[in-house]
Amino acid sequence: MRASLRERRLRLTTQAVVALGALLFVVVLLSLAASTAVLRNDLKLQYEQRALAVAHSVAAQPRLDEQVVGSDPSPTGPVQRDAERVRRTTGALYVVVTDDQGIRYSHPTPGNIGQRVSTSPDEALAGHDVVTVERGTLGYSARGKVPLRDDAGRVVGEVSVGIATSELDAETRKLVVLLGLVALVPLAVGLLGAVTFARRLRRSTLGLEPEEMADLLREHAAVLGGVRDGVVGIDPRGRVTVSNPESVRLLVRQVPLCVQISESGLGSEVVELFTQQPPPSGALRVIGGTVLVCTRLVVQRDGRDLGEVVILRDRSDLDHLARELEATRALTDALRAQAHEHSNRLHTLTGLLHHGDLDEARDYLAELSQTSTWVPGLDDPYLAGLLAAKAASASEAGVRLAVADATWLDGKLAHPLDTVTVVANLLDNAIRAAASGRRQPGWVEVTLLSDGTGLLVHVVDSGDGVPPEAADAVFDHGFTTRDTDAPGHGIGLALARHTARAHGGDVRLVDPGGPGAGDEHGAVFEARLVDVLTRGSGQPRTEVST
Repeated sequence: MRASLRERRLRLTTQAVVALGALLFVVVLLSLAASTAVLRNDLKLQYEQRALAVAHSVAAQPRLDEQVVGSDPSPTGPVQRDAERVRRTTGALYVVVTDDQGIRYSHPTPGNIGQRVSTSPDEALAGHDVVTVERGTLGYSARGKVPLRDDAGRVVGEVSVGIATSELDAETRKLVVLLGLVALVPLAVGLLGAVTFARRLRRSTLGLEPEEMADLLREHAAVLGGVRDGVVGIDPRGRVTVSNPESVRLLVRQVPLCVQISESGLGSEVVELFTQQPPPSGALRVIGGTVLVCTRLVVQRDGRDLGEVVILRDRSDLDHLARELEATRALTDALRAQAHEHSNRLHTLTGLLHHGDLDEARDYLAELSQTSTWVPGLDDPYLAGLLAAKAASASEAGVRLAVADATWLDGKLAHPLDTVTVVANLLDNAIRAAASGRRQPGWVEVTLLSDGTGLLVHVVDSGDGVPPEAADAVFDHGFTTRDTDAPGHGIGLALARHTARAHGGDVRLVDPGGPGAGDEHGAVFEARLVDVLTRGSGQPRTEVST
């Protein structure tokens, strides 16, 4: 379609050359016409002044006035003889001398002598010099007419000198040819500039025609407006040049265009998003309550840096599914552990009954009714399952997970997915710290306290604590004290805080732990969540280890 469009219409570069060439031609043509008119007028004035000067010289000849007054017109008279001599000498078309009645005393055509002149002599006979271009018996000529005076100053006739306009036309043609040759230089330079501009324009537009650029612009707008990813384009000077509607939604703010990112007033979290280079797999960021995956692509063409493209993907749905999967996995692990524990108890009871040890079987059942390795008093299946699952993973890492005596949970979870996310991330962080700490065997203690519909989570471990210089950065996205580049590290605490704050709560570092804490424990984290429990009945807990 675009190929056929190019065939039907002239290329933009061709149109530009033709348009500029036509414009230059018109300008040069008008300039040539104006210059010719001005120069022709100057030539006309020069010829008129030349005719006038010759007329004055003839009128100033001695005894000419006496010859006109004292004799009759004659083709062989002295006036005719002197006038013809002047005409031949100066190259004039004619030199005519008349009396005060306008009767000719000289003329190139002797037959016209004695006749009245064909043009009015009144103005010259009135004593005025006259210059004009008129048509006479010999055709058009530039004329100069002066009065002929006697010694007393009285006007006794006129002297009229004419120079043929054919000479004026010949001079004008010479000037036109000369000006035309001169005008060819700027015209050629202009055409060369037009061709150069057209080539530069073609390179700048990548060879695209206006219709193609319009189609690309429409397609560009459709694509940017239709994708579910946020797209932000940054030029080599660090200015935002492109921002699609999805990026505005994900960033919860309008990104100003053609402004330096550092001067855009977008806030530190968004500025860091655009200025810091994320890992190839992308970096997780929480902007405006939305979990985003940020990737940056460097754009180059023919070795020239064209800028960068920042792609923002909404991971909220995926994060929600991951949390739901985590909660489901925790519940499944808890049920599996419960089934395994019940199976062991049934096997033990079956063995006692098989051997006829009825008293021991009775005592065993009584003991089971009073104690259990399950989490008694914790009615919520999600938290119970999570604790059971984390206890199993902690045991595999050589860490003992314990639920503190002060635990009190009154009610069940109203928002199990978000609550499990917060508790699970705190426990994972504590288990890793305990497993890698100097105190061995490692341990983690968790306390769960209900406060109406709120929940307080207190987690302490036996790890080496958080370095004092890192206490403020521990909740930053991507921050980790582990020597690893594996993806996913440095996200848990940031995600836990984000989730808690989404429910009106928070996650904070109560005590960084380590040597400064008396060498008794590692870091202490506390999470507070609001309106995550439904009211119910609970009971005090005793320490239960798994």
